[in-house]
Amino acid sequence: MLKWFNNTSRIVKLILLIIPVVNWWVVLFVRIAAWLNKPSLLRLIIMILYIFLGWGWAFIDFIWVLLFNHLTFAKTK
Repeated sequence: MLKWFNNTSRIVKLILLIIPVVNWWVVLFVRIAAWLNKPSLLRLIIMILYIFLGWGWAFIDFIWVLLFNHLTFAKTK
């Protein structure tokens, strides 16, 4: 899911992050895949925080994808 998300176009990512319920699930799966790909304490903490603060964090991720084309702390390269 992480590679698929990072390889899609920026407009598709932004559309997925605009839809309220879809964005929470997509970002959660991408964060889990990022943590499984390269486990680190920072990614684990961000993933746990996202579970509880997901709706507010989705706005930060939307801006981050707009600027850098990947989620915060979920870059593959």
